[in-house]
Amino acid sequence: MLPKSRGEAIAFAPTIPLALRGQADVTSYAPSALPKAPDDLMMRVGKLYDADEQLHALWSSAMETRALGAVNAQRKDAASVGRTAAGFLSKAGGPRVAMIETSGWDTHSGQQARLANQLRALDALIDGLHVGLSDIWKDTTVLVATEFGRTVAVNGTGGTDHGTASAAMIAGGAVNGGRVLADWPGLSTGALYEGRDLAPTLDLDALIAVTSAETFGLDPQETMRRLFAGGRFDPAISNIVRK
Repeated sequence: MLPKSRGEAIAFAPTIPLALRGQADVTSYAPSALPKAPDDLMMRVGKLYDADEQLHALWSSAMETRALGAVNAQRKDAASVGRTAAGFLSKAGGPRVAMIETSGWDTHSGQQARLANQLRALDALIDGLHVGLSDIWKDTTVLVATEFGRTVAVNGTGGTDHGTASAAMIAGGAVNGGRVLADWPGLSTGALYEGRDLAPTLDLDALIAVTSAETFGLDPQETMRRLFAGGRFDPAISNIVRK
């Protein structure tokens, strides 16, 4: 829905997630676990591809992406991931949309300690993005969401299982923040969905659509229709991003 001149999207993941697949240009970047290739090898491969129209273009694009990520590629901690993403997003003519996948949230056991570590890493990642973007942070919207919720009750191994409702977080200098958007149902036994889950009150799809639309100056209802066919637009979700 964005003009071609607005820049492509990038996924910080080994493969492009389903959420970014479509007609628009998308690239991906993930630091390699392999030993660094010698400069001589890189030069020889480049020369090998020089005469091939398709491979030369792909190789050139890969080398440009590799150079952008080189500053923090040696470190894979959460803060470095945030700074690496900021390096791509802050480049003139670079991508305007980035998706960062993080794993380790499926806490079926030992949730208390595991979740504490996950949240510290998430905090460091967003801080790295904040610091790396510098002045661009004021125009940035960050949406943190998960694929599914967790059960309210703890299971026998100190964890929680797959549930229905969850929480999303929106941060960034462009966000009209300082508030909670929810019709909180509570955690009493009678308020739980199917007797086990937090009851869903807002549609995450609608939140994603409105946040995207307001960030990029698109029509919220049309964005909802295009992103989530058959989804219900929720007029209660609005003014996420500062005008």
